[in-house]
Amino acid sequence: MDNVEAIVVGAGPAGLACAASMRRVGVRTTLLEKADSVAAVWRRHYDRLHLHTDKGHSGLPGRPMPASFPRYPSRAQVVDYLEDYAAHFDLRPVFDCAVQAIRREGSTWRVAANQKSWVAPVVVLATGWADFPNVPTWPGSDLYRGRVVHSSRYRNPGAFAGGRVLVVGFGNSGAEIALDLAEAGVEVSLSVRGPVRILPRELLGLPILTWAIAQAFLPARVADFINAPAIRLAAGPTKNLGFEIAAKGPLRMIEEDRRVPLLDAGTLARIRDGTIKVRPGIDRFTNDGVVFDDARAEPFDAVILATGFRPDLRALLPAVQGVLDEQGMPLATGRATPEPGLFFCGQTVSATGQLRAIGIEAERIARLASQIKRRFAPPRPR
Repeated sequence: MDNVEAIVVGAGPAGLACAASMRRVGVRTTLLEKADSVAAVWRRHYDRLHLHTDKGHSGLPGRPMPASFPRYPSRAQVVDYLEDYAAHFDLRPVFDCAVQAIRREGSTWRVAANQKSWVAPVVVLATGWADFPNVPTWPGSDLYRGRVVHSSRYRNPGAFAGGRVLVVGFGNSGAEIALDLAEAGVEVSLSVRGPVRILPRELLGLPILTWAIAQAFLPARVADFINAPAIRLAAGPTKNLGFEIAAKGPLRMIEEDRRVPLLDAGTLARIRDGTIKVRPGIDRFTNDGVVFDDARAEPFDAVILATGFRPDLRALLPAVQGVLDEQGMPLATGRATPEPGLFFCGQTVSATGQLRAIGIEAERIARLASQIKRRFAPPRPR
């Protein structure tokens, strides 16, 4: 058993930011990671992926992204940045260390992993959500002879060359994967079940994130109302494209539904020119394809489920009450919880950028951890 001042679970962006921020305020931290490297999830993302937020607002505390990076860094560049970040702050995670349970033990927390345990007054869960893919099923799914993969397992169009592919879901991953396939010459359709909200990646030459940050003091409903005309103009007409624009504005969607609007990186143009076909939701599968809600049946060689993630942390906190909702998501992230010393970082979507929010949360958690450390410190001899 090891006794430390803080334990951080997860060595992705949130975990690294928390460990570095606590080191900067003098809190001795152990960083646990179930994979064999930092940024494990980013290494698994599809090859084409670029940050949807600009580099100027995506650096973690104490080390901005390199000036040499493009405005929207690639997946590989983000991995390089996170490796450099860990090295710069001399963060040395305990790798291949899968946490099984976190339990209160008096005034401290015991973290059990790999037949070993650590005890500390502060624990931060920075596990993200990409390890919890949401994989829905439909009637007839067991009859389908084609390939079904979740978007988290998609890498590039190579495995789908020459086939007909259906991408299910019109979020950022679904839109970008459909674009990736279309640009590689794959015949691709996009299944869109409900209303969507689409934003341009830039507005009047500035990253859309800049506008969200500048208007963060406004109620979401007011900011959405102010921005609506400019967004409609920048996104262009969407009538008769096969999907419905949500009545709820993008900021309200994030705030109330924890849903991230689509930041368009070129998918709309391919829908407009017919390269990407839009279809409604799926009613059922057949042995060689699907039947859509409008009764149209089409064959597909593969179906990619860009159906998001549903993190559930209840298994990690089996005896802890009042910190998770009914689905196992944290009720509070980046701030104190009802359980002293227990924190979550980066566990919910942010209107002002996920990496930016992670940095802000990490520094706030570090300040709170420093206060807890002082309470636990032995009295100085007189």
